Amino acid sequence: MSAAVPAILAIGEPMIEFNQASAANTAQFLQGFGGDTSNFCVAAARQGASVGYVTRLGDDTFGRLFLDLWRAENVDVQGVALDAEAHTGVYFVTHGEAGHAFSYLRKGSAASRMTPETLPLDFIAATRFLHVSGISQAISASACDAVFAAIAQARRAGAAVTYDPNMRLKLWPLARARAVIEATVREVDYLLPSLEDAQTLTGISDPEAIVAHYLALGPHTVCLKMGGDGVLVASGTQRTRIAGHAMNVVDATGAGDCFDGAFVTRLAAGETPEAAARYANAAAALSTQGFGAVAPIPRPEAVAALLNA
Repeated sequence: MSAAVPAILAIGEPMIEFNQASAANTAQFLQGFGGDTSNFCVAAARQGASVGYVTRLGDDTFGRLFLDLWRAENVDVQGVALDAEAHTGVYFVTHGEAGHAFSYLRKGSAASRMTPETLPLDFIAATRFLHVSGISQAISASACDAVFAAIAQARRAGAAVTYDPNMRLKLWPLARARAVIEATVREVDYLLPSLEDAQTLTGISDPEAIVAHYLALGPHTVCLKMGGDGVLVASGTQRTRIAGHAMNVVDATGAGDCFDGAFVTRLAAGETPEAAARYANAAAALSTQGFGAVAPIPRPEAVAALLNA
């Protein structure tokens, strides 16, 4: 590895995406890129951040497509390892009256074979922000251990840790998700849950009560993402509600990941959590205007135009 370490790192699983072209044309799928932490990295890079990824890819065509993507998007790949004995994960997105639905081919993926021993610990220790995800913890027990090891390394080195629970009950039972996610919340600085995930995890429906519950566990700031209703930002006794943007949503895939990447980028640039969340809220809204998780992620000029409109 070179001496230069990005200011922001994420650890997790990238996945090749096949997104149904439309509800009316169910036989055609557009190939794209996904995986919540990969989406995070691209979103951060497009906002101008110095960002890198820690993951494992299959030594296959899809893995090489990811390496090409990240290099094109200026995402540092020093922390990416190739696994000749495992495949790169794949998922499919279909669309219907209830919204978008996901189907996964990820069992035994290269990223699920991450362990604490495979982590580039010196690399992690040199960053300023580490972003982690509940999905990365759910894909395997060893990956879950790796996430906790990465958090511990980052905290020892004085880095801030950001966390999106991004709960997927297809990956693990609710009881385990609750236990692991709550244990993780106690170790992070910034918590970035969706309202739906937080309600399921806590059994609490009221947004104000949810952020109070999570702040009591130790994070500096909670950003509760509420879709079209915007964001509730909570730090200490301060509460800030940021209104949503009225958008004709085409595909909401990855909007929460876009929020996370934009939010941490603005934090790294020195903004307050409230200002960072206001920017990220606009970026996430714009990301719903096209198909797929990556292609619609906006650039700063588009975000500024929406904020100034």
